[in-house]
Amino acid sequence: MTDDTRNKIVGAALPPARTLPFPPKPSGSIAGRTLGESTYSPLPPERRLNEGAPNILVILIDDAGPALPAPLGGAVNTPTLDRIRGEGIGFNRFHTTSMCSPTRGSLLTGRNHHRIGQGQIAELANDWDGYSGHIPKSSATIAEVLRNYGYSTAAWGKWHNTPAEETTKAGPYDNWPTGNGFEYFYGFLAGEASQYEPNLVRNTTSVLPPKSPEEGYHLSEDIADDAIGWLRDHKALAPDKPFFAYWATGAIHGPHHIMKEWSDKYKGAFDDGWDVYRERALEGAKAAGWVPQDAELTPRPESLQGWDDIPDHQKPFQARLMEVCAGFGEHADVQAGRVVDALEELGYADNTIVFYIWGDNGSSGEGQNGTISELLAQNMIPTTIDQHIAALDELGGLDALGTPATDNQYHAAWAWAGSSPYQGMKLMASHLGGTRNPMFVRWPGHVEHDPVPRTQFHHVIDLAPTLYEILGISHPETVNGIHQDPIDGTSFAYAIEDAAAAGRHRTQYFEVMASRSIYADGWMASTPGPRLPWVPGAPPGIATWTPDADKWELYNLEEDWSQAHDLAAENPEKLAELKEVFAIEAAKNKVLPVGGGLWVPIYHPEERISVPYTQWEMDGNTVRVPEFCAPALGNKPNVVTIEATIPEKANGVLYKLGGAGGGLTAFFADGVLNYEYNLFLVQRTKIASAAAIPAGKITIEIETHYVEPRPAGPLNVTLRVNGDEVGSGVVPVSAPLLFSANDCLDIGRAYGGAVSRAYFDKMPFAFDGDISRVHIAYQVPQKA
Repeated sequence: MTDDTRNKIVGAALPPARTLPFPPKPSGSIAGRTLGESTYSPLPPERRLNEGAPNILVILIDDAGPALPAPLGGAVNTPTLDRIRGEGIGFNRFHTTSMCSPTRGSLLTGRNHHRIGQGQIAELANDWDGYSGHIPKSSATIAEVLRNYGYSTAAWGKWHNTPAEETTKAGPYDNWPTGNGFEYFYGFLAGEASQYEPNLVRNTTSVLPPKSPEEGYHLSEDIADDAIGWLRDHKALAPDKPFFAYWATGAIHGPHHIMKEWSDKYKGAFDDGWDVYRERALEGAKAAGWVPQDAELTPRPESLQGWDDIPDHQKPFQARLMEVCAGFGEHADVQAGRVVDALEELGYADNTIVFYIWGDNGSSGEGQNGTISELLAQNMIPTTIDQHIAALDELGGLDALGTPATDNQYHAAWAWAGSSPYQGMKLMASHLGGTRNPMFVRWPGHVEHDPVPRTQFHHVIDLAPTLYEILGISHPETVNGIHQDPIDGTSFAYAIEDAAAAGRHRTQYFEVMASRSIYADGWMASTPGPRLPWVPGAPPGIATWTPDADKWELYNLEEDWSQAHDLAAENPEKLAELKEVFAIEAAKNKVLPVGGGLWVPIYHPEERISVPYTQWEMDGNTVRVPEFCAPALGNKPNVVTIEATIPEKANGVLYKLGGAGGGLTAFFADGVLNYEYNLFLVQRTKIASAAAIPAGKITIEIETHYVEPRPAGPLNVTLRVNGDEVGSGVVPVSAPLLFSANDCLDIGRAYGGAVSRAYFDKMPFAFDGDISRVHIAYQVPQKA
């Protein structure tokens, strides 16, 4: 490789910036007593970057397994991925962390996820440093660094790195995207969102979607539209500035929401089931040159259903769930393509380096046995598939899947199939199906197309140092007065330049919720830990679990592409060596205590992120309060007191918490006071006053308390008007964790999803009276 070739990729090294921000440009003029006695001589602009510094676009698809894209042997059409691969290069040994927030934080900072407090998703953070949910300012993001060097910076779509307790309109905002170096953001802060009715923010302002689902709204299209608009504004108003754009879809994370015409493209494509798909996907990956010809298919775990084990009457449901996911994935890729097209139209393409990462982790098995409401699994509420099918029939049958009426997600075996030929999936840091995701790089005129994928081992923490090397800049020692932590990643610029170069990222640990592994010089030691993501409920024996009891496996990845041959028994010395390396890396990166990410979801769900209040004063205009920051009306004893003036035959929502896939709501319908508890679509409890409530000023009280104090226990709900009981009932099963990851508490109207089918077609079903005061109070202190 000649120096000329190298300079096509890596910019000349600039003097290192020890401190950011840079000092203000001094004046070159000399001020005298008068204008006539003064010299006006401005200094030229200071250059912080090499001439022709490239624009940067990072595309990140969510919860997408490596065996899904058709260009890599799968069944999901991904024309944009195919285009980027066909015009650039791919990495088939690129890795992520096996979970959302951890991968995103690592990508943006270049540090390992526990080191930056992202050992668990933001909503399930806890008090240990590695799991705090707070990215420290000592780990500045790529956006923060590049902004100081003169880049315009913008992000769209899923963020998921703001502490859950800081996501309300009241802030604080220093952990929002605009507090982490992005000058512009449009998307959602949580881990997932309804694609039809998301809770959106623009910069630090809560905003509603620009149109309704009936008018054709879809989130992936919206963030593409907005990104294209931003690029056009940039071209018009700041064409001399390079940009760093981070475009991260909510697809194909659950809920799987997509219009019928997209899912119908795949009708019948999955009728032969996941076992057959997995075999076909591996053969396709070999034919596509994406995996070696000697890659082996790993066996299906005994605890994961085979397709032939599914009753015949359930197979159409399970197949349709995968059809919806496939349509969802294709649609997301096409929207990414619209953003890439805009680069071409605006003349940016030749000087824009595009990184396309298919998946922040492997495919997700969080739908477990297949579901019409995916948060059932997180709440550990047992159901049967026939319950789901029966509830679905009331919503219109299989055609309701993918619509605003459901929050569906496919069977975990489809996630396993989508990770072919590997053993793992999302949440499994132990095996490559959870951590190995395709990445592609395109930079016309700089990166020559190569159909043969790069095989150097790399990780999402490597993106930041790669960009810094390409730009010829160094990561600063101090940013905004705060000393910076070291970068953990290893630049892969050398591998972009030279396909045959020896890999430089030689050691990497993985850990999520006690599932863990360690890679070192071609070897990997792995243990799935105490839980498997597709198995419902708390793992057996979890109360006495210790990491010392976990069984470890050993693989030689240089000879065994898919972790098909466990060598632990025949090479115990190597296994012991790697386990010691893991222990060192864990201590160095704040992983301890091992399994710290299990603290909230398994051991102490009552300690999930929430605000410190026990009572609230609101009014009829309080809307869009994220559920994690709202009163827990569905699982803590509480009284909601509403002072209102109602007309004759009042109509409209008094309040709602959650969305269409699960929640609770109080509303008037022709003067009748109604309460509904929607337990994730599979069970609805409806309570109503016996007669219409007369017009006038009234005080409504809705009291909720446990029949017996236990998670998911039944609830007594009583409705009172002016002190008189007008209705009561029992909610047989309650949601112990939460209803929604992204929907909200709304008063006086129902934004987001319709909790009750009674007003599904009347959204937002604004209350036609006047709500002057809403007081919410927990009845008793909550104990662990």
